[in-house]
Amino acid sequence: MSEKFKFSLEKLLEIRIEKEDESKRLFTKTQREKQNTEERLNVLKNNYEKYSGINKGETLAYQKIKRNYLFALDKGIVQTQKDLHIKMKELDIRREDLLKKQIERKTVDILKERKTSEFYKEQERKEQIFNDELALYAYMRKQ
Repeated sequence: MSEKFKFSLEKLLEIRIEKEDESKRLFTKTQREKQNTEERLNVLKNNYEKYSGINKGETLAYQKIKRNYLFALDKGIVQTQKDLHIKMKELDIRREDLLKKQIERKTVDILKERKTSEFYKEQERKEQIFNDELALYAYMRKQ
């Protein structure tokens, strides 16, 4: 009487779990890249603030080098802001994909839970019928 439950869509569930895991990895990777870009942007902005302005005792050549450096920092900040914007869009796409994959997996997971529950309820029902028959036979023998 002890049959084991076998879910007919188990392979589909495994595939969806693998896809969800891959989506999680991509989301985490993109999130890390976005954080690195934010950190790089903060470093560039801090350097720009640190070196902007004219201090006493600076030579004209030093000021010219510093101005070129600030110009390069400004271009770097603009490019990094563009990169950050792209990373944020990519992160949103990855997040939506992850949510979609989670919903797909949960759908099959819920179906599996329902089928498992139905299976065990049916097993209990069969076992109860069997026990009732045994009790009836025992009662009939005593009569």
